[in-house]
Amino acid sequence: MTRAGVFETILGFIVITVAAAFLVYAYGLSGKTIGADKYSVGAVFGRVDGITIGSEVRIAGVKVGAVSANRLNLQTYEADLQFIIDRNVPIPEDSVAKIVSDGLIGGAHVAIEPGASDVMLREGEKITITQGSVDLLGLAVRSFTSQDGDDGAGEDASDQPGEL
Repeated sequence: MTRAGVFETILGFIVITVAAAFLVYAYGLSGKTIGADKYSVGAVFGRVDGITIGSEVRIAGVKVGAVSANRLNLQTYEADLQFIIDRNVPIPEDSVAKIVSDGLIGGAHVAIEPGASDVMLREGEKITITQGSVDLLGLAVRSFTSQDGDDGAGEDASDQPGEL
């Protein structure tokens, strides 16, 4: 084999290895599992901005699962999310699920705050207490453009200098 043939063979092997690694990484982000011991729970939210299939589900900042499905309920116009949770992490039935931003420019994840109930959610059940995402940009625009009758001068318009 010539030197060019050996180089092309090595380069081809590297390309195939990188492609395989990328596929494994992408599959991991998808929220799908390979033979893992998991169970499914759901929740309904008013807004789920930034949440996609594969987004993390965390308790106390620790990843315990991932979002496996999301769909719009056409009767209520709310978002139905499904989570795949590690089987060894029981979730009390009175837990709260929140959509939390990872930062100003970061993504979002689902944060579960465990409740105090002794009854745990089972396969297919839903978390009933939820808090959707907050539109930070909308809040900022509203706070900077709020009109509360004050023109910023702090005085009446009739008290302008030079007028009698």
